[in-house]
Amino acid sequence: MIDFSSIKALFFDFGCVLINLDKQLCISNFHKITGRDFSDVIGNYVQAGVFLQLEKGLISTDDFCDEIRKYSNCPVTNQQIIDAWCSFLLEVPEEKKQLLLDLRKRFSVFMLSNTNSIHIARSMDVNFGINGYTRDHYFNKCYLSNEIHLAKPDRAMFDYVLNDSGFKAEECLLLDDGKKNIEVADSMGFHTYLVKPYEDLRPLFANVLFTNSYS
Repeated sequence: MIDFSSIKALFFDFGCVLINLDKQLCISNFHKITGRDFSDVIGNYVQAGVFLQLEKGLISTDDFCDEIRKYSNCPVTNQQIIDAWCSFLLEVPEEKKQLLLDLRKRFSVFMLSNTNSIHIARSMDVNFGINGYTRDHYFNKCYLSNEIHLAKPDRAMFDYVLNDSGFKAEECLLLDDGKKNIEVADSMGFHTYLVKPYEDLRPLFANVLFTNSYS
């Protein structure tokens, strides 16, 4: 059970915590268009190789596609590569979006994600830009690895968000599905919660939201 008495800020990972992912579909689609296996560099928690470069914002979309083509056994277009990479993304369940809106009434709410410009362009407006809402309704701020050029589990990324947000580690709760991310945040004094795949997070906050909507 989490003691919320000292918690002022919530930091949500994006992939697997808010948005559902299908890594195997993504790997399969890359194999279909390139004839190559990318399973050793595509992960749920952290990427490797050219995918990590993209997530740290060190290369452009065109550079990324050019690098994928170098590994491909057949001709492949930028759009095919982008579509395969975006097949990783499924949806943000409606109940999680409503939970974020409810939590904004009680806490400062942030996204803290290893992500990339391609996924953000494809997923943010679709999930957080409908029915009159924008991402600003759900989050005080989004800390995205490709924009700040840092990635979890590097301690530097956690230091960055603490310095920028103005909160102390002991005032923050990190919700993440990556064990290494949780371990580093724990060592810095964060409150942490390891999220399971497809977990309903509403019961975790039921005692602090004082609402009957989750009963």
